[in-house]
Amino acid sequence: MNHTLAGRTVLVTGANGGLGEEFVRQALERGAGRVYAATRTPRDWDDDRIQPLQLDLTEPGDALRAAATAPDVDLLVNNAGIAPVGDSISGPEDALRRVFETNFFGTLRVANAFAPVLADHGGGTLLNVLSAAAWVNVPTGYAASKAAMWSATNALRVDLRQQGTQVVGLLVGMVDTPMSARWDVPKVSARSVVAEAYDGVVAGALEVLADESTRELKSRLGVRAEELYPWLDDVIGSFEA
Repeated sequence: MNHTLAGRTVLVTGANGGLGEEFVRQALERGAGRVYAATRTPRDWDDDRIQPLQLDLTEPGDALRAAATAPDVDLLVNNAGIAPVGDSISGPEDALRRVFETNFFGTLRVANAFAPVLADHGGGTLLNVLSAAAWVNVPTGYAASKAAMWSATNALRVDLRQQGTQVVGLLVGMVDTPMSARWDVPKVSARSVVAEAYDGVVAGALEVLADESTRELKSRLGVRAEELYPWLDDVIGSFEA
């Protein structure tokens, strides 16, 4: 497989840590010419090829401003997201809205803002970082927002097909990042997840299943609900904090 991103210009949201920082580093390792590291609070980096970019997904004007500031992007990695402590599908409603404002509306806002930029570069690539939680009965706003974004990612693939944009959904279970530190369960490394993601981009994939647990889950989605959900209940029980 050809692992290169040679000469590409990449923008990574949520770039300050966890998966985001790994997306930045590995893009450069694979030959990207420039990487915009987009965060709410920009930081200094140790490489001149990394350009900090201020971007708050929850501010409606920020996405369009970022697209105007970074008109050379041909690979957008929509990585930013939140999973608050105490998150519950039963509310309170304002807390659920905050989760959706970042994980769904904010992510979609950035995708739509950069769609014309990607079109200007032959279609380019949009990679949305999703979660296996989109497919399981986890009673959180996070899971619901990722399910909504999984659906939106598939819709964007259709919507942007005419302009030639490759739309990739990255799905993964528990990753060893600060966001998941409160769960004492087996986790995969951020490095392995990002490697799988970029391999998928280069290979022309539509969907990347970045770990074995996610691949197993996907293989079970076609079974009857009466079989699937009892199995999921057992899986989810091991992840409860």
